[in-house]
Amino acid sequence: METVWLTGAEWLAVLRIGLGLWWLESWRHKDRKGWFERGTGIAWAADVAGRHRWALVRDGFRTVVQPRPKLMAYVVVYAELALGLGLISGFLTPVALIGGLLLNLIYLVLMIHDWAEQGQNAMMALISLVALFAMSWQTWSLDHAIGLF
Repeated sequence: METVWLTGAEWLAVLRIGLGLWWLESWRHKDRKGWFERGTGIAWAADVAGRHRWALVRDGFRTVVQPRPKLMAYVVVYAELALGLGLISGFLTPVALIGGLLLNLIYLVLMIHDWAEQGQNAMMALISLVALFAMSWQTWSLDHAIGLF
């Protein structure tokens, strides 16, 4: 593979790190006080899910998320932080890439009618797939340094 400036593996690491920075920014700009103390994030998602045209999404949200809003707020917020840190450092990279892909797909399905968010979730999911199947942890990662994967 011919590339400019960096090797192919290094460009894949750049892509992985960039995705990690994107997740870190998603975490950074969240109003954590609102999510944790007032339940704003889960309340917003409950409203979106409650009006969703697919019964599976409405019922799934009511069954899994709505009974435990505080726990789910912590899960979402700290999952984004963990994904960002894992991808930037390249620690447990395949796990982070699969977790991020699943979270993006959940966001994509939940907000299927919000076109402003769809591009972000689709692109992040695509980057996760490329970084996963190209094994982007081969360069500039803790996984590579300690011999994981």
